[in-house]
Parts: sequence; C-alpha cells; structure tokens
Amino acid sequence: MGEFELINRYFASAHCAVHGEGEGVALGIGDDCALLDLPPGEQLAVSTDTLVAGVHFPAVCDPKLLGQRCLAVAVSDLAAMGATAIGFTLALTLPDVSHDWLEEFSAGLSRMAHRCRMSLIGGDTTRGPLSITVTVFGRVPTGQALRRTGAQPGDLLYVGGSLGKAAGALPLVLGQRQAPPAVAAPLLAHYWAPMPQLTLGALLRGHATAALDISDGLLADCGHIAKASGVALEVNLAQVPVSPEVEAFLGREAAVQAALAGGDDYILAFTAPPDALTHLAHFGFIQVYPIGRVLQGQGVSLRDAHGQDITPRQRGYQHFREIP
Repeated sequence: MGEFELINRYFASAHCAVHGEGEGVALGIGDDCALLDLPPGEQLAVSTDTLVAGVHFPAVCDPKLLGQRCLAVAVSDLAAMGATAIGFTLALTLPDVSHDWLEEFSAGLSRMAHRCRMSLIGGDTTRGPLSITVTVFGRVPTGQALRRTGAQPGDLLYVGGSLGKAAGALPLVLGQRQAPPAVAAPLLAHYWAPMPQLTLGALLRGHATAALDISDGLLADCGHIAKASGVALEVNLAQVPVSPEVEAFLGREAAVQAALAGGDDYILAFTAPPDALTHLAHFGFIQVYPIGRVLQGQGVSLRDAHGQDITPRQRGYQHFREIP
C-alpha cells in the first residue's frame, strides 16, 4: 500500500478529518496546506508533541488507546494556554502497514478528536520505527493566553484535579503488576485517555497569572513557572490532592511520590491571586485545589505540615537526564 492510499483509506476518510470547511477551518485535507480562519481579535496557538514507541508508550499496546492518548497529550498544551481547540495534523512513522492496527488507531484518534471538538486537517506518513507527531492548533483572544511568566508573590498555587493516576497506572501498562478491574480501570482510563482541561483553561483567562499542564511531574513543572516568573513556589504537601485510586493500589507513600513526581497527569497547575477564582463556583463540575503559594525568591520547595522543608531530589521526568 502506498503513502497516499494509506492516508486516504485510514485518515482522510476518518470521522475526525475535514476536507472542506469546518469550524475555524477554511480548508482541510486535500491540498498542500490547510487554511485556518481566526475571528478578529484572536491569536493562533500552536504546539507539537512527539511520542516514540518504547519511550512514551509500550512498543506493543492497544492502537485505539494509543490513538486517544497521542492526541489528548498534545491538546493539553492548548488547555494550558487557555486556548479553544481548532484542528490538528498527524505525522505518523510506521515500521509496516497493518490494516487492523491502522483501523483501530484511527478510531481512537477520532474518538478523542470528537471529545475535544477538533478536526484532523493534514499530516504525513513515512516508514521507520513507530513514532507519532501531533501538531495542534487553537485560538485564544489576543493578549489573554495563559503563560508561565506572570506569577506574583502573594498569589496562590492551584491544581485542577487529583494527581498521580498516570504514574500509578504505569505498572499496569507495563505488565509489572495486576489489580482487580475496579482498581485498575480508573487508573488505565486516565493513562490512555487523559481529558485535556480545555474548559478550565478557558475559564482561567483573565484570572490566572501563570499556568501549564503537568506532564513531567508536579514539582518539576512548577519549577518552570518559578523560573519563567522569577519567583519561588512553595508547595504544602498536606494540600496536594493525591489520587485515592493510586493510594488504594500502591499505598500512601508510593501514591504521594506519584503525585509529586510521577508525570503524565495532564492536569493544569496555575497561580492566581486569592479570591480570583470565585467565578468557578458557578461551574460545579470544575474543582480546583489550592496547594501552595508564590513567594519572592526562586525555585520550588515542598513543606510538610510543620513547615519543614522536605523537598526531594527527584522532582520529575526529564529527557536526556544523563547528558551533562
């Protein structure tokens, strides 16, 4: 099967693909470029994520779940900027062509695209070790994008949900441990289909001072806000919402470690002045958790219930850690 036949059969005809016009899309799949329409007073938000077999996901896994996950983790970057999703492109490198694999992968991709209300608008395929690159496009009112640079001393630090589920799921994903379905299901669901917090991101525009999504671990990613904003972030361990599902599966100590440094949560972490988020009370389905504060200084510290510094050396995942 040739490249163009593969694209037409599995992706151009997918439920998530746009050929002509769609919401925010003036021209989709079929030409050398897609064309996007932006309403007056809005900016284009763009982000690219690459997932490599054996690094970001097991080399052997359910392709439908993989299709969901590869789009979800990319769209999470749009949520972190407070952007509304428009469309995405897919660059897929395959070691060989498998009809069943491509059908399932395309189905999972379409399912997540439907949940995020966005369309596939282009991409590329090539032969080689399995690798997936997704570029997402969104729109945000001019000057209202959430960034990492605005945290101020006196702000509070928040997260948009409980932490540690993806790290807790990893032993299950890798086949290292087993658990009853009632325990495993919520952990695996979060790992394979983390729902980007697009609604929360949009509601934080004009209220949050800095934001990002947690991909490499709470402490590691908070370090990015601290560095970009030129401030210190203090995290109160007692306030960190540790996933009860992970605690039931791995125990309290391992669950806390997963919440602090496990990564792959794709939950938003953000700063805002006290009482800046009162408008969220009108949205009962959205819950945020204050977990610390912004101070003068630099870096990230973790404090116990007595105010003692218990900051661990291992704060999260980093690519190329072995390179000095």
